[in-house]
Amino acid sequence: MKKFLGIVLLLALAAIGVGCGSSSNSSTSSSPSQPGNVFVTGEDAPLASVVGFNVIINSITLNGSNNASAQVLSTATTVDFARLLGLRSPLAFNSVAAGTYTSATFSLSNPMISWVDMSTNPPSLGAPITGQFNPTTGSSTQTTVTVNFPQPMVVGSNGLAGLRMEFDIRESVEVNSSGQVTGVVNPVIYASAVQASDPNGKVTDLTGGLVSVDAAGNSFVIQGPYGHQLTIDVNDNTQFNSGWNINDLATPAFVGVQGTFQADGSLMATNVEVITTSQAFISGRVLAVNPTSGPVQQITMWVGETSADLVNDVDTVQTINVSAVTQYDICFFDNLFTNGLFNDSTVIVGQRIFVGGSYSSNVFTPQMISLRLQGVYGTLGTVSITNGNLGSLQLQNNGLIGYSLGGAPLTVDTYNLTLFVNTQGLSALQSSGSVPLIAGGLLYMSPISNTPVMAAGLVYEPPQTQ
Repeated sequence: MKKFLGIVLLLALAAIGVGCGSSSNSSTSSSPSQPGNVFVTGEDAPLASVVGFNVIINSITLNGSNNASAQVLSTATTVDFARLLGLRSPLAFNSVAAGTYTSATFSLSNPMISWVDMSTNPPSLGAPITGQFNPTTGSSTQTTVTVNFPQPMVVGSNGLAGLRMEFDIRESVEVNSSGQVTGVVNPVIYASAVQASDPNGKVTDLTGGLVSVDAAGNSFVIQGPYGHQLTIDVNDNTQFNSGWNINDLATPAFVGVQGTFQADGSLMATNVEVITTSQAFISGRVLAVNPTSGPVQQITMWVGETSADLVNDVDTVQTINVSAVTQYDICFFDNLFTNGLFNDSTVIVGQRIFVGGSYSSNVFTPQMISLRLQGVYGTLGTVSITNGNLGSLQLQNNGLIGYSLGGAPLTVDTYNLTLFVNTQGLSALQSSGSVPLIAGGLLYMSPISNTPVMAAGLVYEPPQTQ
């Protein structure tokens, strides 16, 4: 049993690149006339019942000294921040004038909220809500928010700097006394300057369709989120999932990547996962499984992402017949123990999954299911320490995961390599009281307790004020 627990620990630490870390700045000296480059990543702090929060970012403008300004995003981009719970995805990359910047202005419009009605059995998707910005901060459909950086961003000539953006859905979306989303949105955004090599500068959630492969050049191109094509470089340190390498990549394929931005806008991959060679897929959160124990025959899920041929299923609830599926995978983790941790008898409500398959004559046929990284938001309960940060904490969640536990708290297992952000670790949390926390990692059914458990690569205490 201890050996099995050790395998789960390795799963959490080797497979999870989720992290936030401390802020810092990046600069490179060269000719002062040369511009530098800035990458932008996004993530969120969630609200338990919200599974989708789409907002259009019209622009992101850096503000510097002497009234200097530079746009790092100028093309209107729709981002679902609720999907980025505990994860970090690339939003933009642009050249800007070298200089020092102290804040960023975000132009936002057209928020749309998807939420789960926890009063039904099984949980169902409530009617989507068109969000309205508070008239005191802007028009009902558009607003701007300026955020001061904790530390200035220094963009050096020919250098590379990063902007980390966190949209705090928990503080931004108004709820009434019953916890019902009202539709009023008062955007609360946190932003900071980062280096590409910082834990909070790394990309932990990038998936896309394979476009082309240059095996001789150790690179490939994927069609990533928000309409961007990104070049991915690999080297001898890049870890591929079992059975794959750069020479075997070929279209069609859907690929997951974790890594760091480089000065030319490409990413150096630390991990590459060939998720599926199928052309059709849906991805989202599990709302119900049938039957509730034993091999699952049907999965009911809220769909947040799809391939192009299934795009009409986005932001809908779909019930998928998975009785013929035999391939069950875990993201960035593929060995002899994978099927023992995730299989047709261990799909549970609240998990984030990817279902790949084929699409013909308007029928989607699932062929594989992959367990994906995700985050969970809740209120801290008891903390248990074995040694250092090796231990566990209890997290009270009022959303899907709390539902699957019958109202009981979720056990979050932590390790000495778990990244703790805005807190000093388990010992500090032990005396923190009922603070809000985000845990990021893999949610799975424990073979020991037969209850949902999260193996955490990240434990993050969100900022309490803007």
